[in-house]
Amino acid sequence: MTEISQVSNLRTALIRRSSAVTQISLILTGTVFLALMAQISFPIPGSPVPFTGQTLGVLLLGTAYGASLGFSTMAFYLLMGILGAPIFASGSHGLEKIVGATGGYLVGMLISILVLGALAGRKWDQKIKTVIPTMIIGNSIVFTFGLIWLHQYTGQSWAWTFEKGFAPFIFGELLKIAIASTTLPVVWRFVSKR
Repeated sequence: MTEISQVSNLRTALIRRSSAVTQISLILTGTVFLALMAQISFPIPGSPVPFTGQTLGVLLLGTAYGASLGFSTMAFYLLMGILGAPIFASGSHGLEKIVGATGGYLVGMLISILVLGALAGRKWDQKIKTVIPTMIIGNSIVFTFGLIWLHQYTGQSWAWTFEKGFAPFIFGELLKIAIASTTLPVVWRFVSKR
């Protein structure tokens, strides 16, 4: 039986001993996971920002990996995409994705993973009453960076920015928060019985 009080995140609960090879394997696995989630992508008419599964990937990966490994994985994912790997939404890549209209969302995901991992380290991902606020905080970080960046990049009004960069995503993001918030406590219950 795993002592939950002795671990800080799902990764440490499932993988007790970690070597450099383990860390690299987890970073590569996490990068593939984020890339696959980014391919769940649908354009939003009139918006330069597509709807993707990427934020769900960030919510899950940040809490499962913890702050340090989660941040390293997201940073590696961004670096690979910048260098030309077709791993951003709809198989896109390149520096223009970071400096363009969607760049704030990607940077927000990097910061969000760090915060999510820190909260998971305080066991906020283990119970419904704390995991829901954790997921809301993580998602809010992504959209705060995304909206500020989108507003500055496009030069459009704040009303346009919210209409094109936030409003079309509300239902989908609530669904992602619900998925992550119900999945994590269930996984923790399973892990605690091991």
